[in-house]
Amino acid sequence: MKGLRVCAVQYKLEDIGRFDDFAAQVRHYVRNASEYGVHFILFPEFFTTQLLSIGDDSGAALGIGRLPEFTDKYVELFRSLAAEYNMHIIGGTHVVSTGDGKLNNAAHLFYPDGRVERQAKLHMTPTEREEWNMSPGEGLGVFDTEFGTIAMLTCYDIEFPEIVRMARAKGADIVFCPSCTDDRHGFYRVRYCCHARAVENQVYIVTTGTVGSLRKVDFMRANFGQAAVISPNDIPFPPAGIMTEGIINDDMLVVADIDVSLLHDVRAAGSVTTWRDRRTDLYGDWS
Repeated sequence: MKGLRVCAVQYKLEDIGRFDDFAAQVRHYVRNASEYGVHFILFPEFFTTQLLSIGDDSGAALGIGRLPEFTDKYVELFRSLAAEYNMHIIGGTHVVSTGDGKLNNAAHLFYPDGRVERQAKLHMTPTEREEWNMSPGEGLGVFDTEFGTIAMLTCYDIEFPEIVRMARAKGADIVFCPSCTDDRHGFYRVRYCCHARAVENQVYIVTTGTVGSLRKVDFMRANFGQAAVISPNDIPFPPAGIMTEGIINDDMLVVADIDVSLLHDVRAAGSVTTWRDRRTDLYGDWS
């Protein structure tokens, strides 16, 4: 297992006038991360809603159903940046069409060699379901990289212990959790659940959220976010399980070095061995 440096972006949302503005902001973060020798960079959930602020001929924001029109440009941008900077990029989430009239909120993993993997969000919030007519994904994948196996679980997904158990059972040691929350209540729901999932499964969680505001885009006018790299709570790790965290609501990157071998050590002989000690005779196993 190679040493691994991860980065998470507290992406500042602001209204833009064209796709090139979005591309320039994304490139800024990736180039900045490359200067720190990062292997993985995580963008937040729904950060591509910034593209809706480009607006139509009347100046009104585009509707959420228009976001899939940007998918080809989005994929081309992130695929090229992953190759150029030799970096794995989790391109936050982007709303895609499933081809049968449904919309998915999908996390994307861009490999340096040009491969692209997708994981649709599995649990829909009321706003996603009722206001944006979005549909949940139908399956959980884990993704092999030269640095180990990862999973991508988006925001509300992390609040469901079963799905993270499944990811760990499939071999994931790191869960990337892009998020988008508009107030403290939502932010802390996600943040506290990230800590719980790290303790339960003895995995790292890398999470981040949107900051700033899209004044023209419904449901994106308020954002409350903070990036963090979270570990299990045991002797090899920081006592609070926080490898690093950002300044709430600032436009910034956070960077941390993580060691997957330490996860194997604590699973085998930690102060507690929560993964090994789960009672599958009582409540089953999701592997």
